[in-house]
Amino acid sequence: MSIFIKTERFKKETLDLMPKKRSQYIKEHLAWVSKLKEAGENIASGYLVNEFNEAGGGGFLVVEANNFEEAKLLIINDPMIINQLVTWEIHQWVPVLGQLLNQRG
Repeated sequence: MSIFIKTERFKKETLDLMPKKRSQYIKEHLAWVSKLKEAGENIASGYLVNEFNEAGGGGFLVVEANNFEEAKLLIINDPMIINQLVTWEIHQWVPVLGQLLNQRG
């Protein structure tokens, strides 16, 4: 299995949403991630903060998949993407040195 990373940034229109509405979309995203974890996917999601611990730097989703297409097919179902709230990219991560993640046994 390979590791794939989706990076995302809120679109300006998303930042202009009322916090309550934006929070609703984030809850949908978290429910989607939780459902995938419960189904056995090795997936993690989080957001980025600056040196002052302020959010707004974007988000990061890491998932294990057999290939790029499988990862993309999973990721495009993210409510953040479906609702066109973010600009996003997906990349395969090729670790070269070190051990950051727990190995599946």
